[in-house]
Amino acid sequence: MRAPAGLHLAYVSRAEYEAARWDDVLGIATFNGTPALAAGAAGIPIAQVSTPVLPGEVQLYEVWSSGRPAESGQHSRVRFRHTQEMLFGCIAVAETGRTGPQAQAGSPTLTLHEATAQAYAEICATLDAHSYPHLLRVWNYLPDINRDFQGTERYRQFNTARQQALLASGRALAGSVPAASALGATSDSPLVVYFLAGRIAPVFVENPRQVSAYHYPRQYGTHSPVFSRAALLRQSASLTLFISGTASIVGHRSLHVGDTSAQTRETLTNIEALLCEANRLARGVHFDLDALAYKVYVRRPADLSLIQTQLASALGTQAQIVYLQADICRQDLLVEIEATGICPLAAAA
Repeated sequence: MRAPAGLHLAYVSRAEYEAARWDDVLGIATFNGTPALAAGAAGIPIAQVSTPVLPGEVQLYEVWSSGRPAESGQHSRVRFRHTQEMLFGCIAVAETGRTGPQAQAGSPTLTLHEATAQAYAEICATLDAHSYPHLLRVWNYLPDINRDFQGTERYRQFNTARQQALLASGRALAGSVPAASALGATSDSPLVVYFLAGRIAPVFVENPRQVSAYHYPRQYGTHSPVFSRAALLRQSASLTLFISGTASIVGHRSLHVGDTSAQTRETLTNIEALLCEANRLARGVHFDLDALAYKVYVRRPADLSLIQTQLASALGTQAQIVYLQADICRQDLLVEIEATGICPLAAAA
């Protein structure tokens, strides 16, 4: 699967996956139990995410590649693969019992807070050990994201643990923080985190229509989510735009509660606002709404056709879009959309 130098993203079928070459692949995410096949044996890190693909029974592989030969490694439970510029890593931590080098017979059950703290501590240690100081993009999938545990929603527990782990590792909690998404996964799955990191600092982008997530008021939890709305990464051959999970939020409030179509339109308006801001900062490179690769999270599978209709109207029928069924960080949100744009610098006007 060799491509020109620079970061690349492809959503591929099983047939395309089986035909791939692996020397320049950085990492892979699979969904809904899709088999990993040969890539794991080749030392490529594979994040196995337990969120169903829509419509059902679709086998989907999210493949990140670099256009250059990559090397594999492992640090604690973080499996990673890297080039001189980039590192892709993933970790899975189950809540049902302690794992890893600290495992002891009869040790207590691991809570989501503890699993998150361990995952982020090991991620940060990996980046420090291998000199990739800049987290660029992070994907978090946690089971039962909206369920209460001991009086607190699990997503809020995750935010508390993430913030505390980043602080303990000497990392920023506002401003220079990665683009990210946090979605639900099936109840019996582990916490799964996968990420991209680099040696070059990106430009972090905020949405003028929204309060920065790290400045949310305390009504959304005692510890704010730690992510930027988007990040721009400039490499020698390309500029990559990572758009975080985006929903129908203006300021800090959810809009259009109960109306899936209106939430989808508002989400696209937020993505357009981010594109305007990113294009202002990109110095000559222009990202277009219909040229991004989209991952769309749908809370209720019955709403899929409504969401597809809105996206077809805004993006046309040729846009690259994949759909996953997942609970979203706020219970009143019915759809969340993330996106990635990669623009070759040689093609920029």
